[in-house]
Amino acid sequence: MTGQSITVFIVDDHAVVRRGIASFLEFVDDIDVVGEAADGVEALERLSALHAHGELPDVVLLDLQLPRMDGVATAGELSSRFPSIRTVILTSFAEPERVHAALASGASGYVLKDADPSEVEAAIRAARRDEMFLDAAVARRFAQNVVAPRTGLGSLSNREREVLILVARGLSNRAIAADLSITERTARTHVSNVLTKMNLSSRTQAALVAVREGLVQP
Repeated sequence: MTGQSITVFIVDDHAVVRRGIASFLEFVDDIDVVGEAADGVEALERLSALHAHGELPDVVLLDLQLPRMDGVATAGELSSRFPSIRTVILTSFAEPERVHAALASGASGYVLKDADPSEVEAAIRAARRDEMFLDAAVARRFAQNVVAPRTGLGSLSNREREVLILVARGLSNRAIAADLSITERTARTHVSNVLTKMNLSSRTQAALVAVREGLVQP
């Protein structure tokens, strides 16, 4: 990073939870909490005000169960209105369908509220780097529910396996291209081939299959 602090906005309908998260982050030198909201509607209003002053946060920590507008809908609105913001879900729910819905709505991470505080910090840092972060327990549970034949890995070339591992590590097509010294267009083609050969519909599914198959650690 450049040495600048990572700015964070907290959205949770329980004041005690917001205060607890903020208190923990106060002890992290390069992470600053710049605002909070009790629900999705309030979050969007306050973030719009910050946007007007050029002060959008880097990361939003977002609960799923919120009044007026739930976390999935809020994540989708954040992704649409403020594409520079990265969203990390911080919730008590680990059901695969909730995880999938959140990630499909644009969330960059998913952490359970009973996780160690260091995981919350790690998720914030990963989101700031534009990488995906899944709570270890969530990753294991979600991976078990991904429908993909184990023989699918056998259909991949060595280069496609390399690409799959990099996708699982959260790298973008541009970053994959740089890592493998290929063009971004070639990287995009390899990613598409991996998804097609393994009958997957998203990079998230590919990453979870890689975790399940032991190609990367959760």
